[in-house]
Amino acid sequence: MKCIYLTALAIAGALVSSGATAAPNAFDVAEDHTRFVFQPAPVDEDGMPAHGNPFITQGYVYPVGTLKPGVDGVNEDGSPAFPDLVLGTWTCDGFLVGTAMKAETGVFLISRQTVLLNDGDLLISEGPEIIDENVELLRAISGATGGFVGHDGDISQTFLGWGSFMGLRATFDLEGHGKEQ
Repeated sequence: MKCIYLTALAIAGALVSSGATAAPNAFDVAEDHTRFVFQPAPVDEDGMPAHGNPFITQGYVYPVGTLKPGVDGVNEDGSPAFPDLVLGTWTCDGFLVGTAMKAETGVFLISRQTVLLNDGDLLISEGPEIIDENVELLRAISGATGGFVGHDGDISQTFLGWGSFMGLRATFDLEGHGKEQ
């Protein structure tokens, strides 16, 4: 037992001396509207994905507070608006449900989200997403590596609204759950 304890201390010391840092407890995500892809059916009369349509999309992870009102985080061509601030990538896949993209309140999709930071840290969450702006919803954490290890349970997601090019804008919080950052 003493050997295991000493090994754990040695590993912890190596991580500290190597400059390893903890992953952020909160971050913003800006969806790259050019990477939102869905199946040709089912769609509604406007051509937007309807109930049951699978999708995949990607975006950029930024420090929390980057996406203030009116700030998209993504340029029209899909490139990051703040390339020097990008912490990693966000990938989301799932299915549209209910009234889907026509929803005005409540759940409009069920998804799995993967956050991959530039340093390789990974966080995966699953659950519903709501269309209501500035309303916090908890998602289940289903996997974590690197600096995200130790965060089990849930992560809050707050939809900040659609960007100028119909890309999702959201903030995520591993610990605050409604507290000011």
